[in-house]
Amino acid sequence: MVSSSRIDPVVLGHLLAQHHDLHTRLLALKAAFAAGRGTATDRDDVRARCRDLRDSLAAHFVAEEQGGYLEESIARLPRLSIAAREVMHEHPRLLAELDALLERLSIKDIRDDTWAAAARCFAAFTDHLLAHERNENAVVQQGFNEDFGFPE
Repeated sequence: MVSSSRIDPVVLGHLLAQHHDLHTRLLALKAAFAAGRGTATDRDDVRARCRDLRDSLAAHFVAEEQGGYLEESIARLPRLSIAAREVMHEHPRLLAELDALLERLSIKDIRDDTWAAAARCFAAFTDHLLAHERNENAVVQQGFNEDFGFPE
């Protein structure tokens, strides 16, 4: 019999799939920035990918804030509420970073230095998002008292 304090394997599978999808998107965008030269085609492709990432993240954040893994972790271990709230308070800032990047990529006459600056903004966003993900994983793992195999 499975203990009720353990995470449901379906839930864990969903969480792992979301994280895999996120990492795949980030790697594809990193490659697109590296391969691109700031042409209109490059800009439009990267902007579409960033928009898709933003929409996906916004939906993911809403799900977390409305009774997702973080809320369940708090229910299991109330002392995690401060850490979980801090993680959730990062959501608007992360989305705002993507919005700023999208705005930067909306410039019609993008130049090499503008493209490079957008690539740096994306790299900073990636660092912030991955740090956020590590903090989120720590809360969820503590809440379920289980090591999911997420990197620290």
